[in-house]
Amino acid sequence: MYHSGLEAPQGIWWKPVHGSEKVWATIAFAWCLVLFAMMPFWHLRGGQNPSGIRHRVDPVAFRTRVTEFIEEYKVGTDNQIPVVEPPPGSHIYLQGAMWSWTPVLRLKQGAEYILHLSSVDVNHGFSLYPLNINFQVVPGYDYGLRITPHEAGEFQIVCNEFCGIGHHLMVGKVVVVPSDDEQAAGTTVDTAAAAVATEGGSR
Repeated sequence: MYHSGLEAPQGIWWKPVHGSEKVWATIAFAWCLVLFAMMPFWHLRGGQNPSGIRHRVDPVAFRTRVTEFIEEYKVGTDNQIPVVEPPPGSHIYLQGAMWSWTPVLRLKQGAEYILHLSSVDVNHGFSLYPLNINFQVVPGYDYGLRITPHEAGEFQIVCNEFCGIGHHLMVGKVVVVPSDDEQAAGTTVDTAAAAVATEGGSR
C-alpha cells in the first residue's frame, strides 16, 4: 500500500543515532569551534587580514581625487596608464574600474604610505601577486590601509572578482624602488668590486 509524502509512516521507522556517529558529530563541532577561534587569531597576530579604515565615499568624488593625485605626482606612463611617484608618508590612491587599475604606483622601499582603494563602477577584487594579499574593492567605499613595502620589485595587481567581459585584462602594477640607503649600499659594493677587478687586471 502506497502513502503520499504528507502522511507520516506507521510505527517506529527511525533508529537511534549510533555511538560512532555521535563521536564524529562531536569532533566536527569541536573542529568548527577551532576554526572559528583561528579567524580572529590570524587577524590580530598573523597579519592575514590587515586592519584598515573603511568609510563611505561618492564614486565621482573618489575619481576626482584620483585625477588630482595623478596630476600632482605623475612621472610618466606605462601602456597609457599614468605612473605616479608620491613622496613617502603621503596618501596614495588606486582606482578600480572596468577594466583597469589606475594609476601605476611607484613607491619607495621601506617608506610608509596610506593607500586608498575604491571602485567607481562595480565590485572588483584586489589581489597583489605574488603576495597573498586580497581585498574586496566596493563602489561607494574608500578602504584606507597603512602600508610599508619592504621588498623592491614589480608587483602585479589582479582583479579576482569577475567584473565583466574584460575582466581578464584588468591587471595593474605597483613598482617598489630601492630606498636611497639600499642604492648607496649597492653602489658601494659595485665600486669595490670594480676596484678589485681593476687591481687584478693591473697585475
